[in-house]
Order: sequence, then C-alpha cells, then structure tokens
Amino acid sequence: MALKIAVFGTGANGSCIAAGLVDAGRDVTTIDQWPEHVEAMRADGLHISMPDAEQHVAVRAHHLCDVCTFHAPFDVVLLAVKAYDTRWACEMIAPHLKPDGMLIGMQNGMVADVIRGIVGPERTLGCVVELSSEMFTPGRVKRNTPPPKTWIGIGALDGGPVHRLAEMQALLSPVGKVEIKADILAAKWTKLIVNAMCLGPMAMVGMTIADAIKLPGMRELVVEIGDEAMRTGQDLGHAVEPIFGLTAADLARSNSPAEKLFDKLTADIGPGRGRNTVLQDFLKGRPSEVGMINGLVAEESARRGRAAPANARIAEIARRIEAGDLKPGVENLALALGGTGQAR
Repeated sequence: MALKIAVFGTGANGSCIAAGLVDAGRDVTTIDQWPEHVEAMRADGLHISMPDAEQHVAVRAHHLCDVCTFHAPFDVVLLAVKAYDTRWACEMIAPHLKPDGMLIGMQNGMVADVIRGIVGPERTLGCVVELSSEMFTPGRVKRNTPPPKTWIGIGALDGGPVHRLAEMQALLSPVGKVEIKADILAAKWTKLIVNAMCLGPMAMVGMTIADAIKLPGMRELVVEIGDEAMRTGQDLGHAVEPIFGLTAADLARSNSPAEKLFDKLTADIGPGRGRNTVLQDFLKGRPSEVGMINGLVAEESARRGRAAPANARIAEIARRIEAGDLKPGVENLALALGGTGQAR
C-alpha cells in the first residue's frame, strides 16, 4: 500500500516538495495556514515555474482547521513551516501520525530536537534542504533550483530509525538528490552556517544573492559571519559537514570552508535568480528566521564567553526591519559592517 503523506506548510518550498511528490504519483495531502493559498490550490492546483520547465499538479489542499476532521493517520509528515512554528505544528499533527510513522522537518534552523521531543526519536528523522523558491501569489511558485539542482540530506538522531533511511531516501527522490548523512545535526549546523551568510545579509540590502555579493564589503562580511558560525558550531561539537553534494575533500582543499559552501550555493541558485526567504518575509511584513539563525550564533557564542559581532549585527538589523524601524536597502550594509564601511 502506498504511504500516506502530509506536507504540513506549503509556502514556497513546501509547495515545491508537495508538487514534486504528487507529480511522481505519491499519495499527498497538503496543509497550510494561508487561506487564499489553500483555496487557490483547491481551485486550480499548484503551478511551479522552474528555469526550464513548468509543473502543474492537482493537490488535496486543507486549511489548518480541517486537521480536526482527519480520520486516517499519516505514514509520513513532511514539515515545511517556519522554524519558529515548529513546536505548535508538531503538537497539532502528532495525533495524526501513525505509531510507526515518520516526521521529517524540512526546515531551516536547529529544530530537530524540538521535533524529537514531541513525536519521539523513533519517529523523527533530521533533514537538510538546499532548495530556493519564492511565492507571492497564492497557488503559484517560482522554483529557482529544479530537482537536479536541489540537494536533500537526511539522517537519524540518537535512537532514531536508521532502518527507515533508505525508504525515506527513495520517497523524497522526486524532489531532489537525497543523501543519507551519518551526522545529521552537524549537517544541519553546516546549513545554518550557510543560511547565516546568505539569508539575513542579502535580505537586509533588498537584493538577490548575485547582486548583493557585488557590494563593496559584502563578501568580507559574509566570510566573517560564516567563520563565527563555524567556530560556534565547533564549540557545540558540530564539525563542518559536506553538504550540497560537496565532499570532505572539497572542503579540506579550501582555505575557507564557509566561503566554499557559500560559493556552491550561489552557483546552484544561478545568477539573478531568487529573493531569499528572509527578504520575502520582510516584503510580506512577517517575522523572519534570522533570530533563529544569526541570533542563535550570537547567543551560543555569548554563552561560552565569546563574541560573534557580525552575526549579532545582522540579527539586530533584521529585528529593526521587522519592527518597522528600518527598510531593506543598501544603507543597511554600513550598519552590518559596524558603521566603519568594512567588516571587523
């Protein structure tokens, strides 16, 4: 019998994940908190525009309030809500997950322990995703990295279901290239390093990554942010893990592993493509995940008597944009550089 799958959270990435699985014939139910998006999916399915292809699939779309009407439990829940929505979403869907079901958090941030604490280690797999997309119109998504350019890492946490990894790898294969990672928490922190460099810094200036990186001082700032995040991860016991299809040798050959990861992501997204998820949040007037990325780096560094000033400045600028005190713009780069015009 085909696995019964829920994609909980069909923003830009969640919609791409759902569409890929539906197109491959998987049994998928979508759940989302944006009413207009749910109604658009019900009326005309999901439209995914990729650089060289268009995807249009019919989906079973549900509002959050519909969850209480579900009777048949799910074999797999793919969680694609914002990192800060993880706890309530897990609590909501946990009663609808089979006793031997899998919940996979396909999100940014270090949320795997939150998921494990709610549904149990035996029903949790950690996950890292490299997928760039954006959505401003209900039912319609621009996917910047099509499946051949999308990378997914999955792995079991301590006490987790290692025996299910190959099955979940095959299940997710229509979405992108799926790699099983022995240390999924290290892989997730490595992705956090990349997110710290690529999301808040580019969003605060209101540009795509390809344009923002050309600004004087931006690359130096990005490297400083990455180095701080990498050092903090090492303090937490997380080695830099090869992700995005890179190998350990690729990282070892680089004088700056963080910069190597940054350049790989930039190459995969491609020139001129994509407003990142934080910039989309700023433009939509909603909270971003910067506090759980750059802010987390600064907080964990402070707990150990260290400083991560570049990450702290990015977190503060994002907070001020979200509060309406600042707007995304090039002038924010000077603030991120410590007011000196260059990274410190």
